[in-house]
Amino acid sequence: MPDSNITKKALAQAMKDLMAQLPFGKISVGDICRACGMNRKSFYYHFKDKYDLVNWIFYTEFIESVRGAEFPSGWDFLTSMCGYFYRERAFYRCAMEIEGQNSFREYFYEVMSPFLAAFAEDMFTSTEDKRFYITFLGDALLASLVRWLSEGIQTTAEEYVQVLRRVLTTLARHIRAQDG
Repeated sequence: MPDSNITKKALAQAMKDLMAQLPFGKISVGDICRACGMNRKSFYYHFKDKYDLVNWIFYTEFIESVRGAEFPSGWDFLTSMCGYFYRERAFYRCAMEIEGQNSFREYFYEVMSPFLAAFAEDMFTSTEDKRFYITFLGDALLASLVRWLSEGIQTTAEEYVQVLRRVLTTLARHIRAQDG
């Protein structure tokens, strides 16, 4: 592994450890550097700011691991993602609380849009409202994930996705029945 990745991974682990103990807003770049024995120059050589580090963690730990992977359905992809969040719940509970510009929520939404587009194609036959479907699914998924994580994850990832699927399919059937 190149030195750059070793340094980035050390900073990432320090950030994850700190976020398991403190709210994101209380963590400074100095805290991250002290936690892994590096200087601020090393941090800023690799990351723009602590937001960039949080986003890098998600990208390298999850997105890179699923890129090119074959999932039989969007539900399988969602189960994989939620399994990752479940394993890393202390970190993502805190990450999802970050609000405003450069927040993890914004980054998550942006990175997940292509996956949601594929998911929407599996679910919806109409292409005229595709952008709306993707936006709606992204908003709903993000709100649901934030609640699942912030409430201490009372269910496993598999149970969470099963409930989510049941709710969405029941809602879709009800709407279809009314539209007749």
